[in-house]
Amino acid sequence: MILPTKHVRADRALIGVGGELLSLLNEPMTVSRLWDAIRERRSTATLNAPVEYTWFILALDFLFMIGAVEARRGIIVRAAS
Repeated sequence: MILPTKHVRADRALIGVGGELLSLLNEPMTVSRLWDAIRERRSTATLNAPVEYTWFILALDFLFMIGAVEARRGIIVRAAS
């Protein structure tokens, strides 16, 4: 679930979805704007399957837990490294 396995492709694993979310966070975004951005990217990419909202939230939670993103007044930003 977190890492890809023989049953979970890399683009479906939480670490893969989280990496994709980080690549979209070039600027601070609201959760809804980030959700729209990943749906847009996934709809135009031929190899990536659509992401369910629950999977998106789990990936975002994962990024919070590892300290990769922060929430500031309802805006999601990349954490300072």
